[in-house]
Amino acid sequence: MSPLTVKINDVFNEPACEKNRSKDAKARQKGCSKPLTPGAAAGGCAFDGAKIVLQPITDVAHLIHAPLACEGNSWDNRGAASSGPTLWRTSFTTDLTELDVVMGQGERKLFKAIREIKEKHAPPAIFVYSTCVTALIGDDIEAVCKRAAEKFGLPVVPVNTPGFVGSKNLGNKLAGEALLDHVIGTVEPDDIGPFDINILGEFNLSGEFWLVKPLLDRLGIRVRACIPGDARYLDVASAHRARAAMMVCSTALINLARKMEERWDIPFFEGSFYGITDTSEALRQIAKLLVNKGADLELIERTETLIAEEEAIAWEKLEAYRPRLEGKRVLLNTGGVKSWSVAHALMEIGVEIVGTSVKKSTVEDKERIKQILKDENHMFESMPARELYDMLSEDKADIMLSGGRTQFIALKAKTPWLDINQERQHPYAGYEGMVELVRQIDLAIHNPIWRQVREPAPWEYQPAIEKELPSTKSDTETVHDFKKASPQEPTVSATFEESR
Repeated sequence: MSPLTVKINDVFNEPACEKNRSKDAKARQKGCSKPLTPGAAAGGCAFDGAKIVLQPITDVAHLIHAPLACEGNSWDNRGAASSGPTLWRTSFTTDLTELDVVMGQGERKLFKAIREIKEKHAPPAIFVYSTCVTALIGDDIEAVCKRAAEKFGLPVVPVNTPGFVGSKNLGNKLAGEALLDHVIGTVEPDDIGPFDINILGEFNLSGEFWLVKPLLDRLGIRVRACIPGDARYLDVASAHRARAAMMVCSTALINLARKMEERWDIPFFEGSFYGITDTSEALRQIAKLLVNKGADLELIERTETLIAEEEAIAWEKLEAYRPRLEGKRVLLNTGGVKSWSVAHALMEIGVEIVGTSVKKSTVEDKERIKQILKDENHMFESMPARELYDMLSEDKADIMLSGGRTQFIALKAKTPWLDINQERQHPYAGYEGMVELVRQIDLAIHNPIWRQVREPAPWEYQPAIEKELPSTKSDTETVHDFKKASPQEPTVSATFEESR
């Protein structure tokens, strides 16, 4: 059995996953989704999932060992933001051709690419990703990376996640395994403190973690590593010296959190920075874990003081929107942690949740939704486009919050829409983020364009025909006048004779 197969089986048997624990042994071996057919991944493959998790480590060079087409749009990477380095936005690929595959030049070309990156950019590390083609032809990227690391004197990390092994979510977890095997624990920091934490599964989309980090700074809590959002290689490599951790997206990196707890005794909890209540609860949980690990008990008092101040400011700002949004109906077509955290956040200001998708949500996520909504009928695994359109066109929701894939359904139904997924342009985390989310919803719902687009088009109007004055002629005279004024159509036989 290959090392990759062993790693995949280990991920499928993740004991920290509530959904996985509920399966029997046979169902657990099949994993969370069906294996993908090579060449039919359509952007949702394991390679894509691994790159999503690792690319926000901003000072690292990410090298794709594959034909050119496997390296997609690296510049945005789902909206993750960096406060400094931009090397992660540069596309590096070995650009294998048919000749390279036939002649067996893949490994040699990979080694040359690593050397070129080292000489031109001098990054602290290079991550090398395998893909379907290079895995199928048998290129040993682990051996090449090991040799390159010895030759060039820098970490060269193999990320063995060819697309055909499974889904994007599997790739997320395999990326976490790569960090555990080759990165975390390789650097010993010289500034260990009692207030160090890790944030796992936070991608810093639109820079929203920057709205949360100042709160932690005010409490004297240092983020040893935020994995992966706005991360640096050395921070990730020394993450094993944190005292506690918060898991933001458990579906992506739950295996990383569990194994870090087992290896280095770093307790973790799953929380959310979406919404006022959930942000406050997350801060309390962080303080509690740190105190349990030996931090000063005064931290809990400072945390409560900060929460009281920030909540008062946020609620004061939100009260201006309550009269305009109270009772408005929102449809959440998203998944994962946002399926309950955003729903809870919106309900705090009086918004009604008419439905929330539980796609990619864990069993624990679904239980939280049941507690928040008090009605399982508002939960749906997935909704076909036709049903989604019918719901919106029948005016059962005032706005839909979703990702870019379903925005055109809302626009066709002439319903306001707001991006809540990774492509969003505004940060929604923390207290300030909650105010921004409510402001954007208010702008979308009350935009005057919706009143205009819902009006009939000019060619759809049916103007009333003016009634003619009553005629003084008899019916016989009217018919006679009509025949006299109308041209006579030739008969069929006459037309035939003329054509001859």
